[in-house]
Amino acid sequence: MTGLQAVFRPLKAFTWQSIKRWVRRSFPSVQSISTVDLADWLVQETAQPVLIDARRPAEYAVSHLPDAIQASSVEAIESAGISKDRPIVIYCSVGYRSARLGEKLQVAGYEAMNLEGSLFQWANEGRLLESASGPTRQVHPYSRLWSLLLDSAVVELAK
Repeated sequence: MTGLQAVFRPLKAFTWQSIKRWVRRSFPSVQSISTVDLADWLVQETAQPVLIDARRPAEYAVSHLPDAIQASSVEAIESAGISKDRPIVIYCSVGYRSARLGEKLQVAGYEAMNLEGSLFQWANEGRLLESASGPTRQVHPYSRLWSLLLDSAVVELAK
């Protein structure tokens, strides 16, 4: 770790805590699931959740969670034929867009949960990501500012 990384590590941790609190306060009715709990759930033999990537198609194309469907609206999820009886875990870059969609899905009668920390946290933990060409470490940074939340030791920023 460089001296600069050591200086910014506490700031990065504080920023993540603030983002997660902001998302929870903005969408209090949307249940969150941690990346650890989702990873555990995905290896169990119980009913698997539908993974919904609420990011833009260009972000999804760079990388997404394995078997995730890109859909950013209730209408897109309804068009995909996803049953209201099946649990849904939604994610985006850091959790705000997915929590907003989760709230709309709940109103429409779906059992929706938001992945806390979303794709950025999943990637920072070194968990599996894929693109159309197979496994990848690349992540679409959403914006230059948000890219600061990605751990460059684990993640490659998409150009």
